[in-house]
Amino acid sequence: MNKYFTGFALAVSCVMLLTASLYAQRRRAVDPNDSIASNYNPHELFSPSFYTEKGSGFHSPDGSPGPKYWQNKADYQLNAKIDTSTKTLTATENITYTNNSPAALPYLWLQLDQNTYVKTARSNFVTGRPATEHTKGYEFESVEIIINGKAQTVNYIVNDTRMQIRLPNAVNGNGGKVSLQIKYHYTIPGTFGNRTDYNQTKNGKIYEIAQWFPRLCVYDDATGWDTLPFLGAGEFYLEYGDIDYKVNVPWDMIVAGSGEFQNPKEVLTTKQISLLEKARNSDKTIMIRSAAEIKDPASRPVQKGTLTWHFLMKNTRDVAFGASNAYMWDAARVNLPNGKKSMAMSVYPIESSGNDAWGRATEYLKGSIEYFSQKWFVYPWPVAVNEAGTAGGMEYPGIVFDGIYDKGKELFWVTAHEIGHNWFPMIVGSNERRFAWMDEGFNTFIDVYASDAFNKGEFAPKRDGEYAPGGGFPADEIVPTIIDPDAPIIMTAADAIKEKYRHPIAYFKPAFGLVLLREQVLGKERFDYAFRKYIHDWAYKHPRPDDFFREMENGAGEDLSWFWKGWFYNNWKLDLAIHDVQYQKTGDKRSIRITIANLEKMAMPFTLELTYKDGSKQCQHFPVETWLQNKAITFELPVTQDVMKVEIDPDHALPDVDRGNNVWKVR
Repeated sequence: MNKYFTGFALAVSCVMLLTASLYAQRRRAVDPNDSIASNYNPHELFSPSFYTEKGSGFHSPDGSPGPKYWQNKADYQLNAKIDTSTKTLTATENITYTNNSPAALPYLWLQLDQNTYVKTARSNFVTGRPATEHTKGYEFESVEIIINGKAQTVNYIVNDTRMQIRLPNAVNGNGGKVSLQIKYHYTIPGTFGNRTDYNQTKNGKIYEIAQWFPRLCVYDDATGWDTLPFLGAGEFYLEYGDIDYKVNVPWDMIVAGSGEFQNPKEVLTTKQISLLEKARNSDKTIMIRSAAEIKDPASRPVQKGTLTWHFLMKNTRDVAFGASNAYMWDAARVNLPNGKKSMAMSVYPIESSGNDAWGRATEYLKGSIEYFSQKWFVYPWPVAVNEAGTAGGMEYPGIVFDGIYDKGKELFWVTAHEIGHNWFPMIVGSNERRFAWMDEGFNTFIDVYASDAFNKGEFAPKRDGEYAPGGGFPADEIVPTIIDPDAPIIMTAADAIKEKYRHPIAYFKPAFGLVLLREQVLGKERFDYAFRKYIHDWAYKHPRPDDFFREMENGAGEDLSWFWKGWFYNNWKLDLAIHDVQYQKTGDKRSIRITIANLEKMAMPFTLELTYKDGSKQCQHFPVETWLQNKAITFELPVTQDVMKVEIDPDHALPDVDRGNNVWKVR
């Protein structure tokens, strides 16, 4: 071999080895930020394959209902009577159930919520603090199936707050129907009833009647029959249908209920009918029955016996009503988009009257409905009622029960919240019993902006028991929950959340999570488009959590799996810290070199603010991708004068668990 060739080859080999060595050294070069102690692992937060199930023909990959989506239907006709001497409600219920599923159903499951008041009810054993007052729950005279127009007895069992009706023949799928007739009565609970009760006022008793008839459980493509018992905290999951109901009460009582009034001429005076029509065309509140008329027999069309009030509500999952001889009553028009109209009305005792209290209740109700309708989805029913009683803070389609003694901002906030439930879950029919956050959290979220909008911010910002109860920055107030090692995650079964965590976990954290998405992650335009589409797609249907997650991601065009993972499925903490600040100088040019570290498991986009010696400020925004690979970042910003302060998240928008390391100041 030629010695020159050998030498050349040796030189080339040496160069290659040196190059490889230098490359390896560069690859192994130690990033000083790697030595920063941190719990953050970007591979954990941003790991792929968040969804465990693929989209299907029933629930599409983009989160919308699929082309094969089906849903069953339950229509009810109810004739009820309240005996005010025995405090008993007696009723006959006719149910038409339509099975749109592909499967034949040999039995039906119904919810019997009144059985929660029975001494042996499971709800007495959940919290460790059993109820001290009880009723017998539902007592059935008969349970029958209607075949060819004739009623025949059907086998059934009652287990706690559920009834199983065992059909003689399965109801066919794909549109098969079955008709039932149930006769029953129950004792109305007193003020211990919580959501439904009777209570004494100066001029008479108020009856707040809810969960008052056996209602079909939902049969869906997620669990089949959803038969979770009613334990108190987990609310409702119900089928949609038309509900036609009549309520017979003593002649001197007013009934305010869900749905449209069907027989005003039979139960109202000519004067009241005229005033009601006036209210239907008035933006100002019109008094239908004044305080002076409460004890005046002439305020009723008859002065003895009983009257039957008739209501009809279409495409609803439930109805409720209030009844009392102590009600004042006022109403006003609700202006909806595209020229549509509805009516807001309030009924309340004289104890609640006054312009600082329930004298403005209808105004609050009207304003909330108009805002929610303009912003998200048009209110679909002809009437909305605000009723004052002791079941304060409870919602049903078209009617809310609020506190007798609520006033001012508290009355506005509770009114907006409870009527807001007509969007979640009365319109968007999520499963409250399993996923409380999908109605309480979403509703609290839309309430935040309703408070900003009402009467040019008269009661803004929303700061109550549901959202930032301390009155400070929501981002700071949610931190104690996030750092509490015993706090449950948002994705906890509703009834498994202890009372001390119910508002923080089911209301506050999910609501603030949506605020973060809207204001920090996606921006208002993208968020609003995706959220509005979710509402419209799932109106009168049954979405699951993944449907919401997918709708938001697809509608906004953003992979948010990191956010669902850290905020909903975990209580991962966020702690952004200024690790180091140094001036740099190159010739005549100056810059400031800043190192920001992420010390905990959550990540967020963030804003950094520099305050200069002359008081001027400069902001730099960093997207969440800043944390896709690194637990700390170092960057330089050109400056023309001395920097006096560097601060992460100066507006307190992020739930940073340690604000002490967010600020660097010149010493």
